[in-house]
Amino acid sequence: MLHLKAAAGEPIGSVLRTYLARVRAFSPNARKYLMGIMIYGAATGVYQLLFNFYVLSLGYNEAVLGNLVTARSATTLIVALPVGYLADRIGRKLALIIGQGAVGAAILMMVLFPSLPMFLIMNIVIGFSQSLAAVAMGPFLMENSSELERTYLFSFSSGLRMTAVSIGEWVGGFLPTWIARGSGAQPTSAAAYSGALALVSVGVALSLIPGFLIRQEKQTRLERASFAPLSYMRRKPGELTRLILPLLLTSIGAGMIMPFMNVFFRNVHKLSDASIGILFAWGSLAMGIGLLLAPALAERFGKIRVVVATQGLSIPFLALLGFSPWFALAAVAYYVRLVLMNMSGPVYTTFTMERVDPESRAMVASLSTMASNFGWAFSPTLSGYFQVHYGFGPSFGVTILFYVVSVVMYYVWFWGEKKPAAAEGEASLTPAARQ
Repeated sequence: MLHLKAAAGEPIGSVLRTYLARVRAFSPNARKYLMGIMIYGAATGVYQLLFNFYVLSLGYNEAVLGNLVTARSATTLIVALPVGYLADRIGRKLALIIGQGAVGAAILMMVLFPSLPMFLIMNIVIGFSQSLAAVAMGPFLMENSSELERTYLFSFSSGLRMTAVSIGEWVGGFLPTWIARGSGAQPTSAAAYSGALALVSVGVALSLIPGFLIRQEKQTRLERASFAPLSYMRRKPGELTRLILPLLLTSIGAGMIMPFMNVFFRNVHKLSDASIGILFAWGSLAMGIGLLLAPALAERFGKIRVVVATQGLSIPFLALLGFSPWFALAAVAYYVRLVLMNMSGPVYTTFTMERVDPESRAMVASLSTMASNFGWAFSPTLSGYFQVHYGFGPSFGVTILFYVVSVVMYYVWFWGEKKPAAAEGEASLTPAARQ
């Protein structure tokens, strides 16, 4: 019996030892990045929870929220390729610092000068900044890790950020009330929300400190024309289509509901701000745990099998979330769907980065960013119209349809594929909620 218990427990211990070994292998630059992304995640968690409520408190409706999301995501879509080139020219470190810092500055401007034109302009700034940071992130992590711990670093980055977001959302649910007590305003007033969002800008500024401490070696320019990475599109158009198209379809579906989840729980299930903050906090924490588990699953079963299995299993829970009349069932479905759908994100990012040669990674990262934001650039406007006239039902229906199609694409194109050889130059150049 003792022998059986030891034998049964040995794989678990082996997995834990492997996991810890991979984490200990993270480079100093990677550790500084993780520290900064945790602070940034906590700050943006408050922003993600409260910004929609801030806009609504000023008298605007859900259609306006949809237009703001569209402005932000359309900008991310339009500038993705140019900022990929920019990130190559200025370096990953500076691109990350500018990308995150400009988000904090834009939030502060919307607090100081609250008006629809300012909201539109600053959402465009945020779209540009998020695109710059997103395009730089993948190549930065590739360049500051080895193949051994690469998947773990990508997933650990997303997992730690989502764990930090959960803290930000939890605190964000109570911040307006705390600020209102000190100022005499109502907890759901614009003044209470603006005070909370001003603190977000402070948090973003603090998150830049570890980024400045990153040591970036002087880059040697590759002997190629400025836009030589675009040759990858000409050489492998079919491969690029297979890598990008599922992301595009997923983004169309996600853009219909994800920007409005706080509004969904307030309008459909009549939750308070604090209750939504707690709900979102637990959701982000659960997603963070899922992201931390993802690399071990990918190492055991394969990256694409994890992507197909987790995203496919999330779809029934998405249906329960959207159409269940009972809050308890909707909440459970929200948590399960959130974990399953999003834990595969960094796994697929790693899969994509490993399939392209080093000089093409920034370009492919740009195209991935474009695809991931395409739906968010258009779907929220359509969803806002649906919500005003028909409620959330049509939006959830569209999301389910596009998620199903994207999972089928992953399965058909990649499921039975053998692991490709490492991209040339891998020895010297080593290696995303919003779904």
